[in-house]
Amino acid sequence: MKLMSAFPDSKAVFSALPEEWFGLAGLPASLKKNVISENDPVFLSALKSLQKTGAQMIAFSDEEKYPALLREIHDPPALLFVRGSCEPGESFAVVGSRRASTSHLRFTRELCSDLAAKGLTVVSGLARGIDAAAHEGALAANGKTLAVLGCGIDQIYPAENRRLYNQIIEKGGIISEYPPGAQPLPHHFPVRNRIISGLSRGVLIVEASEKSGSLITAELALEQGREVFAVPGSVLSSNSRGVNSLLRQGAHLVTEPRDLLDVLWPGRVDIPSPKPRGKAPPDLDPVEAELLRLVGEYPASLDDLVRKSGLTPSEVSATLLHLELAGLVSRLPGMQFCKNQ
Repeated sequence: MKLMSAFPDSKAVFSALPEEWFGLAGLPASLKKNVISENDPVFLSALKSLQKTGAQMIAFSDEEKYPALLREIHDPPALLFVRGSCEPGESFAVVGSRRASTSHLRFTRELCSDLAAKGLTVVSGLARGIDAAAHEGALAANGKTLAVLGCGIDQIYPAENRRLYNQIIEKGGIISEYPPGAQPLPHHFPVRNRIISGLSRGVLIVEASEKSGSLITAELALEQGREVFAVPGSVLSSNSRGVNSLLRQGAHLVTEPRDLLDVLWPGRVDIPSPKPRGKAPPDLDPVEAELLRLVGEYPASLDDLVRKSGLTPSEVSATLLHLELAGLVSRLPGMQFCKNQ
């Protein structure tokens, strides 16, 4: 903040010599050892990555490009590294379990698709499960979505979301406060959550256990003055204890898009009614019926299904293909499969 006050803009900061930083901005001399030389290999590598990917670096002092909502929080990032766009517009965040149930994955996709179709921006973290479903829903409606990473913007994590990562750049933006090359270290993710909520008018939690990182995002949202929403879950599921607890504490209950719109954008035009359920399932042979049962409500891997069914990998793959074509099963990243409810 001292640098931003001492210089007219971010370009002037980066054009100045380190000696000017300490002289004009009054930075403590003890920080000099932390200043990276322009010849430092790490710095050069990060700069090269930014140039290669066409990414941009946006400083807090850039009033035109820095997201206005994010500027409001008490600890906004001094720098944002961005691929694509980082302007959230009218936005809401969606986070939740990495190992979500089939029904909640479908609900998330449909909800985000309906709201994105109305011009709202979906913000999430590109993680497995609910995060990925939120991005997918927005993209399916040709809407805008932003992904906030817990690593450098040149690192795709998890790797299985590479295709989704590239789609998001085209329809929205990839954002991180970590420089290119920064690895997805565990402590990065709780810290980046303040950006997810900070970019958004409200935060929706879909499936979260009692110790879920999604609850950290909910706490940060409350501290930032954002609205918190939660999708109720089964009282028998440990994956729903966190969201059910949020509801007991006063979070807004969400079972359809209107529940979110009425709080954040009460004057918004009505959205379509919830989509009708699909046709009745076709007759299945015993092998198909048993494999469909084994897929269950939560995503299952191909290896798990082979082990549980006693079938060969080729038999399982062929049967799953028939179930996919019948609309009964969906294939997820990482060769995971889930039942369509």
